[in-house]
Amino acid sequence: MARPGLDTPLARKERGAFFTPPPIADFLARFAIRAPGDRVLDPTCGEAVFLLAAGERLKALKTDPAAIPTQLTGVDLHGPSLNASGELLAEAGFGARLVKSDFFALETPAQLGHQVAWQDAVIGNPPFIRYQEFTGETRARARAAALAQRVNLSKLASSWAHTLVHAAAFLKPGGRLAMVLPAELLTVQYAEPIRRFLLGRFEAVNLFMFERLQFRDADEQVVLLVAHGEGPGESFCVVRVEDADDLARLHPGDPVGRDTTATGKWIHLTLSSEENRLYRRVKAMLTPLSTYGQPELGTVTGANDFFTLTEATRRQYGIPERHLKRVSPPGTRHLSGLAFSRVEWEELRATKGRVWLLHPEPKAKGVGLERYLALGAEQGVPDAYKCSIRDPWWRPPVVPAPDLFFTYMSHRYPRIIANTSGATFVNSMHGIRLRDDAPAEAQDALPLLALNSATMLGGEMEGRAYGGGILKMEPSEAAALPVATPEQLRAAWKALGERRAEFDTALKRGEWWTVVAEVDRVLLRDVLQLSADDVTAIRDAATMMRIRRTRQTEEHGG
Repeated sequence: MARPGLDTPLARKERGAFFTPPPIADFLARFAIRAPGDRVLDPTCGEAVFLLAAGERLKALKTDPAAIPTQLTGVDLHGPSLNASGELLAEAGFGARLVKSDFFALETPAQLGHQVAWQDAVIGNPPFIRYQEFTGETRARARAAALAQRVNLSKLASSWAHTLVHAAAFLKPGGRLAMVLPAELLTVQYAEPIRRFLLGRFEAVNLFMFERLQFRDADEQVVLLVAHGEGPGESFCVVRVEDADDLARLHPGDPVGRDTTATGKWIHLTLSSEENRLYRRVKAMLTPLSTYGQPELGTVTGANDFFTLTEATRRQYGIPERHLKRVSPPGTRHLSGLAFSRVEWEELRATKGRVWLLHPEPKAKGVGLERYLALGAEQGVPDAYKCSIRDPWWRPPVVPAPDLFFTYMSHRYPRIIANTSGATFVNSMHGIRLRDDAPAEAQDALPLLALNSATMLGGEMEGRAYGGGILKMEPSEAAALPVATPEQLRAAWKALGERRAEFDTALKRGEWWTVVAEVDRVLLRDVLQLSADDVTAIRDAATMMRIRRTRQTEEHGG
């Protein structure tokens, strides 16, 4: 649908614009437009894929062709895209009122001076710009627009959330909202006000999820939201389809299920009722990870590349070890086994790992140290936010070495690693300091016993999926991860502890599934006394959720 040479993928990505496949636009137009006289708004129309679908839908409903241009309205701030919209609509024999404007600057029909009247339907694909780039006056207007609808969005909210709320304000009572949204609607904390808003604003809210990635130039999974009627909601469901081609066989306005507990995260709605009941039952038998210790953030340096040093860099500048702390290098790729030991730290020290954390003594002096700090100043490190609010900028606070590491951003599953190296850590992972009343075996046992299907399923349920198939768990989410109780831990460790070295070797070879099978057998079958069918069902649910989350990476060749 795009004009060749009109735009570049990079430029589209920077403003959060990804062109929607026509089958998706047709499906949403079919839901949203029900009568020949319906007025339709696309608040971020791009190059008219939704307006074209709306025109075809009105044509199929026998709308007077002369009336269609008066019933379609598109808004976009990007002039070239708006020009392309006009050309494409003209070629298709339609027309539309096209408004060049920041959508958040448009008054709603309830406000004086509005340019766009009440609409029967709002359809579209809001731009997806993360909070780091969604700044300045545009963000201020967006936040004010959401607040006008009594939706208080946090500073972490991405642009799509504000667009959705403001767009709903253009619907007349009983109107229909049909939008492409990122799948993080289901899971992220900042979307909780959106979830509450949808259930309060509309009578019925349905979500359609894809098993396969639908946008070639984006690594974000999406859901299709269709909502209608006047709230509070009486119907809520999630429908799973393979890809956009399956949409032609569905009627988007017919709910196929109902969930009266759709509060908090909505990720549980991607499981069947039977799987949800089983997960809740097994989770109740386990205990939160916080029973053993509260996950905490690592040191926030403001510039890990500068503050974490290799041994070669330390020697190059002649920085004495008293000005440094041992640290687990940023990232978690080096944490392939059950523990991170002093021996492994020394191996990384000898192989260019960033094993030192700069932490000079308060009144530190020395030619080498001063040369290295001068290098940081030349690179602009003192201007980084965390450095600029620290005095002195070159002495980051050091978090004491934890008993356990926790991989808060994971591909396959979150992992717990025993820290026997005495090293501290930076904010590329979490740390856990065991409570005084934790079992003596906990440091050795938790990393192994967390590799069971119930805990893995808990990671999918408690965490949140991000672009590229990454599972992210903040400290509060990691704290809720279901793991073995102290009594269960002791019993399972008694059976598995002697084989720890065998399991550690298997993990380092990448044979994690063999470890999970053994832990499932001992912990879930023998200790928790779950049936073989229940263990299989839990394992299948965890596997399917992991496949859905990571399939987008595999399809891109990741």
